[in-house]
Amino acid sequence: MSLRRAIFWMHLAVGATAGLVILMMAATGTLLTYEAQLNRWALRGYRSGPPAMGAAPLVVDELIARAAAVGGVGSVRSVALRRDPREPAVLRAADGSAAYVDRFTGELRGDGDTATRRFLRSVLYWHRWFALDGNYRIVGRTFTATANLGFFGLLVSGMYLWWPLAARRVAWRRVLWFRRGLRGRARNFNWHAVIAFWSAVPLLVIVASGATISYRWAASLVHWMAGDEPAAYASPEVGAPAASLGLAQLSGPPVPLDALVGRAVSETPAWSAVTVTLPERTADPVVVVVDRGTGRQPSRSEDLLLDQGSGEVIQRAGYPSLSRGHKVRRWLRFAHTGEVYGVIGQSVAGIVSGGVTVLVWTGLAMSWRRFLGRRRRPSIP
Repeated sequence: MSLRRAIFWMHLAVGATAGLVILMMAATGTLLTYEAQLNRWALRGYRSGPPAMGAAPLVVDELIARAAAVGGVGSVRSVALRRDPREPAVLRAADGSAAYVDRFTGELRGDGDTATRRFLRSVLYWHRWFALDGNYRIVGRTFTATANLGFFGLLVSGMYLWWPLAARRVAWRRVLWFRRGLRGRARNFNWHAVIAFWSAVPLLVIVASGATISYRWAASLVHWMAGDEPAAYASPEVGAPAASLGLAQLSGPPVPLDALVGRAVSETPAWSAVTVTLPERTADPVVVVVDRGTGRQPSRSEDLLLDQGSGEVIQRAGYPSLSRGHKVRRWLRFAHTGEVYGVIGQSVAGIVSGGVTVLVWTGLAMSWRRFLGRRRRPSIP
């Protein structure tokens, strides 16, 4: 058996085995293309109306006090604000519960658990682990992670099989462009080859990033390729920079949170959103995450640690301070959904995910025709 024929049969076997799981992940991935935008659209009723002349949004401390007074959220651990004050503030408690609060009145708008969010969350659970619960979740994750690796093998082997043996223009045209008038296996092959070619690069990024999310060895491989030391392979601990500062107890009253936010955003005039994380201890600094992008673009975010006593920035952390390997992993995490490049990246990821559904369908159809044709072929006496 020639090498090309051996790779073909491996390609066919993996595709037939993992095809339905890949189809499920592609379909759910397509539905999740604009997840962030849909969730934000579902919360459109939480937005404030046009503010009265001269009205100013409430300060952060007042928002927390009013939310606690109405019982909207327990012990507040973080407050998220967008640049547009008509967008509600998002207050999160230690147990993960959230409260959306009007920034002008302090009125509780809701917890954000809309029907749209619940639907998209269920789609996400299908995408990750077949929406299984309890101990069965690890089984679902194993199937999806393994199928993702199989899909990586399909992409690599498919590119080898796709490459035309004849270096003629007509041979390239058959695998680069859709052709009219084809039917049956010829049409399936044409669609399979064309979609695979134009989707190959973004699909390799999506599949490779999925592997780093699912497997520790894949994440470690990223660090090794980035030249990190083995000690840097572990995920950075949340709050580690703050705990290592060893600040003394405050000698006076802490600076108001609103002043700390103002100090942080003055460092980044083009900010779009900030998230204030309240410290567990009085002497610890307040962490303000300043974002200049969509919230899903790591390189546009920075953590500023501010002293509660003086209001000064005492340390910069977050993405700029990460090792090269961690930066690549953060990029891969949001390259998986395309969000690292905004709505254009999301659209590309959604289109190629939709294309995968056609790849699976045409691949399974050609496999079925191949085996069915063998069964119908009359035996030679």
